[in-house]
Amino acid sequence: MRYLVKISYNGAGFNGFQYQMKGRTVQGEIEKILNRMHKTPVRIHPAGRTDSGVHAIEQYFHFDSGLDIPVSRWQHALNIAMPDDIAIHEVTTISPDYHIRHHSKGKAYRYRIYQGDVRNPFEKGLKVHYTYELDETKMRAAMQHFVGTHDFTSFTSAKSPIENKVRHIYRFDLIRTDNGYDFLIIGSGFLYNMVRILVAYVLEVGQGRWDGARTPEVIAAKDRTMVPKTAPPEGLYLERVFLNDEEREAALEKLKRNR
Repeated sequence: MRYLVKISYNGAGFNGFQYQMKGRTVQGEIEKILNRMHKTPVRIHPAGRTDSGVHAIEQYFHFDSGLDIPVSRWQHALNIAMPDDIAIHEVTTISPDYHIRHHSKGKAYRYRIYQGDVRNPFEKGLKVHYTYELDETKMRAAMQHFVGTHDFTSFTSAKSPIENKVRHIYRFDLIRTDNGYDFLIIGSGFLYNMVRILVAYVLEVGQGRWDGARTPEVIAAKDRTMVPKTAPPEGLYLERVFLNDEEREAALEKLKRNR
C-alpha cells in the first residue's frame, strides 16, 4: 500500500530534509521510525527538499508499506514516535503509481523578516532580523517583474545541477506584518536557493542598493554573479504544496480577493 503523509516541521534543528551520512535530517528521523516499525529499510519520497534551517508549514511525502495498520491509525502510530519538531497531520492512501514530486502542481513559500534596532531572542531561528530601512514601493515594483515564465539562472545557486532553469511564478507578494514583512511566492517549482536569492535581491532594491527597474535586465543576463547574495535560511517556510491544479487556483483566487 502506498501512503501520502502531510507533515510540518521546525527546521532549526535539522541539516535539511534530505538524508545525509552525518547530521540530523527530517528524512533521517522519519525513516528511522519507519525502519523500526517495519524491521526493514523504508524510503520516503518528499514533495521537495528543504535546506538546513528551513521550515515547513505544509510538506508531503509518500512511502510504501505492507504493515496491517488501518489508515486511520497511521497518524497516531507515527506521531507518538516523532521528535517534537516534526508533526504528522494527515495520512491517506494513494495510487501505487502516484509520486508526490512528479504529480504535485506547485508550491508556496513564505519568507519572514522583522525589523527594529534590537534583536528579539524569541524570533531566533524563526525570522530574520533586518535592521535597514526599506522602501516598500520599490520592492513591490521590482517583485512584479518576476511574475510569469522566466529563466531564473541569475537567481539560483551556481551549484544547482538542473539544466532547465525556466520556472513559472504565479504570484510574488509583499505582506506588511506587525514588526516587518513577509514575502509570499507561489510558483510551478523552485530551483536550489531560488527563493532566498530572490528575497535577498528584493531587499537590496528596498535599501536602494539595486535599481529595481533593472530587474528585467538581470533576469535576461542569466548570470548568477550579478546577484551574489542569498538570504539566511531561518526566515524561509515551505507553506503549501498544491496536490492538484484546483488547489493552486483556489489559493490564487483567495489571494486575489483578499489583496
